[in-house]
Amino acid sequence: MKKILAIIPAVLFGLASCEKEIDIDLNDSDPQIVIEGAITDQPGPYFVAISRSVIFSIPNNYPPVSGASVTITDNGGNTDVLTEVQAGLYQTNTTVGVPGKTYNLNISIDQIDYYATSTMPQKVDLDSLQFEPWLGPNSESNYVALPVFTDPATLGNNYRFLMTINGVKDKRYYVYNDIIGNGLINSRPIFSPDIDLNLDDTVEFEMRCIDVATYVYFNTLSQLSGGGMGVTPANPPNNITGGRALGIFSAYTTQTLTQRVQ
Repeated sequence: MKKILAIIPAVLFGLASCEKEIDIDLNDSDPQIVIEGAITDQPGPYFVAISRSVIFSIPNNYPPVSGASVTITDNGGNTDVLTEVQAGLYQTNTTVGVPGKTYNLNISIDQIDYYATSTMPQKVDLDSLQFEPWLGPNSESNYVALPVFTDPATLGNNYRFLMTINGVKDKRYYVYNDIIGNGLINSRPIFSPDIDLNLDDTVEFEMRCIDVATYVYFNTLSQLSGGGMGVTPANPPNNITGGRALGIFSAYTTQTLTQRVQ
C-alpha cells in the first residue's frame, strides 16, 4: 500500500517553513535490506550494520544479514574490506575518518550490489552548553538546553544533536541547517517533551556535523515518527543506490559536552 504524507520541516526556533509531499511505500509484503553505517572523526574502528526489515505492522525486530561482502574506499585511494565481527555487524580495519574526505560504501548481498557515498563535513566547534528555564506543558518549571556554536560564513552546514539526561537517552531526532543563522552565533533551544530537565540534572550533549543526505534522512524521520521519536520506518530518502534498501551511510564529525544544569 501507499501513503502520502505531507512533510513539514519544523519551524520551531526559527527554521524556515516549507511543505513537501513524499510518497512513502509501506508495503507489508516486501521486507527490505536495512543498512546503517557511520564513519566519524574519532578513532575507529567504525561499523556497518546490515539487517532485513520485517513487515510494517510487526514491531521493529530486524534479523541480521550475515555473509555480505562489505568494502569502504575513500578519495585518497584507500580500500578497506570490512570484517563481520558478529551476525550482521561489519567492522573496518584500516579506515581513518578525516573531515573533508569522501567515503564510498560497497555492499554485495546475494549478488545484489548496494552503494552509498558520504563526504565528512569540516568540524564546527560546539563552544558551550547553556540552560534556560521555561514553563513546560504541565505548567511546571523546567529547563531547555542551548548548544552555542558559530556557524561558518559558507552556507550549507547541517547539524544533528543528541541528548542524554541522567543516563536516559532522548530518542527524538534534532536536526538543523543554516538557512537561518548562517555565519552567526547560534543558540537554538532544544528540549524534550518526554524527559524533564531540572536543576542539578546531568546532561550529555552531542553535536554532529552531517552532510545534506543525512540531514534530509533524519529530518524526514522526525516528521514521519510524529515529532522525532522511533527507529527506521518505511523508506525516507537516503543515499543508498543500486539495490533497494533502507537506512543511511553517514560520515560526520562529533563532539560531546557533559554538564550539570545550574
